Amino acid sequence: MELDHHQQEQYQEQYQDQQLRPQNFSDFIGQQNTVENLNLMLQSAQMENRPIDHILFAGPPGLGKTSLSMIVSSLQKGRVHLTTGPALTKKSDLASIVASLGSCDVLFIDEIHRLNLPIEEMLYSVMEDFRLDIILGQGTSARVMPMPVAPFTLIGATTKLGQISTPLRERFIGQYQFAFYTPFELKIIIQKNALKLKVNLSEESLDLLASCARGTPRVANRILRRVRDFVVVNKLKEVHLPHVKEVLRLLELGEQGLQRMDQKILFYMGDVLQGRPVGLEALASYLSEDKQTIEDVYEPYLMQIGFIARTPRGRVLTEEGKKYLRRISLKS
Repeated sequence: MELDHHQQEQYQEQYQDQQLRPQNFSDFIGQQNTVENLNLMLQSAQMENRPIDHILFAGPPGLGKTSLSMIVSSLQKGRVHLTTGPALTKKSDLASIVASLGSCDVLFIDEIHRLNLPIEEMLYSVMEDFRLDIILGQGTSARVMPMPVAPFTLIGATTKLGQISTPLRERFIGQYQFAFYTPFELKIIIQKNALKLKVNLSEESLDLLASCARGTPRVANRILRRVRDFVVVNKLKEVHLPHVKEVLRLLELGEQGLQRMDQKILFYMGDVLQGRPVGLEALASYLSEDKQTIEDVYEPYLMQIGFIARTPRGRVLTEEGKKYLRRISLKS
């Protein structure tokens, strides 16, 4: 299945960020309750000489689901196999991956809510009994040949927990919801990664970057890489506030890290609709944007910072959102 532009960008960033990924639990910032639970599960599994139980991570993109999966894989000394729900279109796709799994390996399926039903059902026996049921023949002569699978850990990641069927969801022993990061947590992440990239940031620069990272480490790393480019090109020894502001201008990021599309959403809801509720279909049509992209990329952050809200009648602009529009109107 072909990925849209935003998905392609997301996976490209995931693989580019290997240098900046935390390597162990102590190096991982944020999601404290999830990390503590994973550490406990992993210690128990190691004492009993088995892989950690299957895990489901839920939350917006870029909050560390892949990074934690890689840490789990590393600590239980297995390999990690990365794939996505949309990439598993045929039963043979899943069968070939499962057959290659070794003991204590991790199979990470991103966007697991997008698995088709036959593949999802095929996973049930794999998860519960470490057994892959292969159907030989057709019709009345068909028979099932069970194939043993090495004990492994399945880690599923989703941005839409409600779209995962109950039978699949209940097979995950550990289920964890990821939250947006605080500016303080993001500041620590930026500070640590700036050292890795050899970028010397002033305190004010750190604060501004953290406030514009949309509560998301992946966004923070993306901006930090552009700051690094700015440092290299301009041969800077230290990055100060004006330098960061120039990078943000080049990236078209405004106050609180709002992008042009965020501002278009707020403008439509405030100035065009005059605060009236709007449905997702109408919003996507006006913006000429995919509904799923609005729901997964833009809407969660605008709701997190309190600029829009969902109601039974549709999406509405909040008082905070209206204040923001008045502020930028006065500046222009």
